[in-house]
Amino acid sequence: MMRLLRHYGSQALLVLVVVEAFSLFWSIYIGRSLYFMWIQGEDGSGTDELALSATAFMIIMSTIMVALGLYERNFWNGKGEMLLRVGVGFLVGLFAMTLFYYLVPSLALGRGEFGSAMGIAFLSILLLRFIFFKVSKHDRFKYRVLVLGVGEQAARIEALRQPGTPGFLVAGYIQVHEHETPRVPAARILQAIGNLSDLADGLRIDEIVVAMDDRRKGFPFDEILDCKINGIAISHFLDFFERQTGKVQLEALMPSSIVFAESFQGMGLRSAVKRVLDITASLLLLALTWPFMLAAVLAIWLESGGREPILYRQTRVGFKDRLFEVIKFRSMVVDAEKDGKARWAGKNDLRITRVGAVLRETRIDELPQLFNVLRGDMSFVGPRPERPQFVADLCRAIPCYSMRHMVKPGITGWAQICYCYGASEKDAREKLQYDLYYIKNYSFFFDVVILLQTVHTILWGRGAH
Repeated sequence: MMRLLRHYGSQALLVLVVVEAFSLFWSIYIGRSLYFMWIQGEDGSGTDELALSATAFMIIMSTIMVALGLYERNFWNGKGEMLLRVGVGFLVGLFAMTLFYYLVPSLALGRGEFGSAMGIAFLSILLLRFIFFKVSKHDRFKYRVLVLGVGEQAARIEALRQPGTPGFLVAGYIQVHEHETPRVPAARILQAIGNLSDLADGLRIDEIVVAMDDRRKGFPFDEILDCKINGIAISHFLDFFERQTGKVQLEALMPSSIVFAESFQGMGLRSAVKRVLDITASLLLLALTWPFMLAAVLAIWLESGGREPILYRQTRVGFKDRLFEVIKFRSMVVDAEKDGKARWAGKNDLRITRVGAVLRETRIDELPQLFNVLRGDMSFVGPRPERPQFVADLCRAIPCYSMRHMVKPGITGWAQICYCYGASEKDAREKLQYDLYYIKNYSFFFDVVILLQTVHTILWGRGAH
């Protein structure tokens, strides 16, 4: 994993991003040249005037592919889904480039030239991705890790292993002292004979992860220092887990790791930049989605016969535990909680109306929260705000839960694009780990990544109830 602007990303995926970006750029040149050679029998390379058009094509198509989740950590769920997403991406790209050429006609290509370039770009992306699937799944291309420890923390690393996918390879586990009860398969435990540095060198180790449950018993400081001097990366279990999963390991978290996180340095300037992003994104989204909002108003009004409210207001807990009223399109019956008891919304919840089911599935019910963002109660990106009753219960049951309120709540967030819809205490615990990762590693770049990936979350219906 590499850290780019405070956000961790897979080295393999970063290489894929760069290679595909170059492929998209040069497809404009190749497509134009081939078109002129095949159709008109002449060289149409004309490199100088194509540079801006090729750059625009590269940026627009790369942005669309990011938005469709083609560069997320677990995008390799199957070749079929990858083909579907690439196909949708180029279909959207066709409309986006048509609009771009209409707005900037000086950079427009002819219909035949552009069609040829799109075809070459599509085939090159498919070819590169199939090569990526083929090459990156082999163990010899994976990042090699040696784990010190065989207990609970080591078992969590073992659970992260995904055979046949890009990532890391655990060469083995070393039991440093006999007091640690093994929680990993016995066949995976190495017998450390001789010096740790020699063992790591023989196994071609890139990184040693210290995952001992209790480091007070026999910590091999000198040997680990020797490995570090010899160029082998040394990391703590918490840091390694965070890099690989995009979430914080709650059971082993120390509050100080959040308090001293780099994201809190220069918060004044970052808060101002974030506020500009919030206002800009909200106004832009309002301009794009007002027809859908108008349709939602009409649909709710017709379903209720004009007798029930269209908007729904509910008290939520926000920044620094302050209460505010969140605004949404009403998706449940009016007396959904007539007994006054707060309940999680579940899958196939009978309280959800027919129109409400569509609004929830498409996330249109969330759009009125843009006014919460403009008012300053919420941010565009951040942990989802919860109801006071749920917050009180979850703070008692889950350690560090109140840390979510160190930043403004958001319409979308890292937990929303990484995890399914939360409707239980277990889900709340899991989503908290993603929220804490966001708080710990916040940056403007991270917010932009989340905004782009929210698009594919909506299109593929993940997390919607």
